[in-house]
Amino acid sequence: MNNLVDIQNQIQKLQKQASEIKGREFDKTVQEIRAKMQAFGITVKDLRLGASDGRKGKGKVAASVQPKATAAKKKKSGAVVAAKYMGPNGEAWSGRGLTPRWLTTLIAQGKTKEDFAIKS
Repeated sequence: MNNLVDIQNQIQKLQKQASEIKGREFDKTVQEIRAKMQAFGITVKDLRLGASDGRKGKGKVAASVQPKATAAKKKKSGAVVAAKYMGPNGEAWSGRGLTPRWLTTLIAQGKTKEDFAIKS
């Protein structure tokens, strides 16, 4: 096992073994999952990300693995916040969230955030 050919042959044998094991264990795993779904009354609909039909205990796992962007959309109140900063090309920023690229670039060039504050 000192040369590349020997190692490549061993890799091929191991990949074949892994494929055979996966094939043998696949049906058993599917049966176990189906049994648990039946025992807990879980349906395919319950497995969808973010699925929740209002029943106690349903959808809690799916809701906890929801993408952050989706969770943020739900929290959004819809209120528009007035711009506090205005860029040289008319870009506006409310001062909330991440600093926009245009402002980050200008700050790197020696400007300050207050240089772009909208005077009221």
